[in-house]
Amino acid sequence: MQETGNNYTLYNSLTALVPLGLFDPKTARAMLVEVADLSENDEVDFIDVPSYDAVLVYAAPPRKVTGEGRFIPELYRLLNVSVGIEDYNRIVASWMEGRLFLVVAQGRNLLFCNSFQASDFTTAEYFLFLVLNRLQLNPEVSPVYFRTRLTTDEEASLCRYFKSVGYVE
Repeated sequence: MQETGNNYTLYNSLTALVPLGLFDPKTARAMLVEVADLSENDEVDFIDVPSYDAVLVYAAPPRKVTGEGRFIPELYRLLNVSVGIEDYNRIVASWMEGRLFLVVAQGRNLLFCNSFQASDFTTAEYFLFLVLNRLQLNPEVSPVYFRTRLTTDEEASLCRYFKSVGYVE
């Protein structure tokens, strides 16, 4: 968990992206329970993602853990940063705490938003390439951007396949 101002970045998989037209705040917890295993202590929160006409519903530890701060899921940060990338194929990822977070968009269309358990970087690469293969996106003509820092070896490994490797905030 990384602190940014009064907000904390949440690196967990307990999220669901819901189209704005289907979202009802009263049923947010029920929506999330359909796709994630929640504990009784998990607080369910949601945050608008206007650039993709969606709402990200997520579970976070009780607010008493952070006091005034708010948990913001890493997928939300990736969704927001993807909009500012000028490339047609927008591939944005983070690899932190044994999990790969991945957002893929093409033009104005969001194609993929999810995370995978990836205890090592080779596994994270596997999932990245699996998603791109399924979406029929060619990494050789697409840059990939990371919000988290990679080692020199990890970056070099990706440079063999992608047009370029960059970083975003």
